[in-house]
Amino acid sequence: MKAWRMLIALSFLLLTGCLVTFPDPLPATQAAPAALLGKWYSKDAWGDHVNLQITRTGQHHYRASSRAVEPTDDDTGKKRVSLDRVDFTVSRHGNRWYASAAMPQAYGGRYAIAGFELTEEGELVIYNLDVDQIKQALARKTLQGEVYEADKNQGVLVASPQAQVFAYLDDPANSDVFVEIARYRRAK
Repeated sequence: MKAWRMLIALSFLLLTGCLVTFPDPLPATQAAPAALLGKWYSKDAWGDHVNLQITRTGQHHYRASSRAVEPTDDDTGKKRVSLDRVDFTVSRHGNRWYASAAMPQAYGGRYAIAGFELTEEGELVIYNLDVDQIKQALARKTLQGEVYEADKNQGVLVASPQAQVFAYLDDPANSDVFVEIARYRRAK
């Protein structure tokens, strides 16, 4: 399966095929922290170098451009460069920053929300929502939604109003719903 590198690191999630999605994006009413913009680097789960550039595309609209160097499938030993771009919006709720981006139709064509933080050490840390924790919240009726299948991938569509979703996410009792999926350093 081709890894579609969503906002900064959601490629890991897409490879697993399980994703928490929402019917609507975060409204484009807040500006991202200035420190988010610029160039970042990391290594993916396979040890391949990944460059990330985050730019402003309009008022409160941003683009993450991910460039990865990957080995080819043949025996030549050559590397292939892949470039993916994702447009997103951000929102701050409580002590957390969130970003949302449209997903490809193969993943339901809805919107994913990821958490992120900028650490004092100059790192950009990306968090995803734990699918199992969200399923438990649906079972307890804390959130409303459904499990769905799209192109042989299972995910969860959360249909609760955004205010209810963020009340749930901002509750310290639910801090384990966040799973770190990527850590980037500022490119020199």
